[in-house]
Amino acid sequence: MEANLQTDAILLSAPRQIGVQQVGITPPGRSDVVVEIAHSGISSGTEKLFWTGDMPPFPGMGYPLVPGYEAVGEVVEAGADSGLKCGDRVFVPGANCFTASPDSPVFALFGGAARRLVSDASRVVQVDAGLGAEGALLALAATAHHAIAGSQGRFAGLIVGHGALGRLLARITMALGGPAPTVWETNPARMGGATGYTVCPPDAAPHTRFELIIDASGADGQLDRLIPHLAPGGELVLAGFYTQPLSFAFVPAFLREARLRVAAEWQPADLHATRALLDRGALSLAGLITHRTAPAQAEAAYQRAFTDPDCLKMIIDWESAA
Repeated sequence: MEANLQTDAILLSAPRQIGVQQVGITPPGRSDVVVEIAHSGISSGTEKLFWTGDMPPFPGMGYPLVPGYEAVGEVVEAGADSGLKCGDRVFVPGANCFTASPDSPVFALFGGAARRLVSDASRVVQVDAGLGAEGALLALAATAHHAIAGSQGRFAGLIVGHGALGRLLARITMALGGPAPTVWETNPARMGGATGYTVCPPDAAPHTRFELIIDASGADGQLDRLIPHLAPGGELVLAGFYTQPLSFAFVPAFLREARLRVAAEWQPADLHATRALLDRGALSLAGLITHRTAPAQAEAAYQRAFTDPDCLKMIIDWESAA
């Protein structure tokens, strides 16, 4: 590949200022692959905070930036040491392949929302081509897996929030052999769509106690609401992204000898474990993509992804712009 090549990428130039622009991409090395992206997803957690300008200081952040860490596409060039070949379908968890000049830097946080990406082959994961656009959901599923796996064999009896992450937490809980959890949701627009588990408002079971609760809502003020629902020795896992300081009343936590865990980002092992669940048919990603649009409509797509409760997952369809 020649140096100084360019690709179309979604560029967040400042809070709430987003569009498609041409950016430079670095030439690949022997261990790299060049991936023609077919679909990329919009994260309603971290990307929303960059879009609004509310993201607390975060390593590598700055504007203008190429967002996105949910991308799937086809290898169109494979380095001699990559171990992959042209035509392989892969998931790409973002990339840091964009060139920048001193006068016009481009931050790649997380660098997945582009027509073409260059990545070290060790960072990509092969996926079944039959997944189509659902292949872009692998990172979100791995995030859910990471939150569950950290509890060392205990399964959540309660999941809070029935967005895309909450649904994946419920599905993966059952795919790993756990009992069907209860999911709390306050938004009527998100009450439907359960597959084998129960979704209800929080006041439907006010006295139930759970050994493990996973909060996927990211809502403020959740700790004092959820700790009283823990069983003695129970654990509360924070799987959302919280922008405000968290606090809780000590006495209810003391009486339960409660444990609090923050689930950080997925690890490579979570990606591979999630793919294994998909490969053997234990996990489905169906029904999570509710909206798709072309890159040219990026501004409207990002706004809708962050403000419309009916939008579980917005996918940018790069194939439509080919």
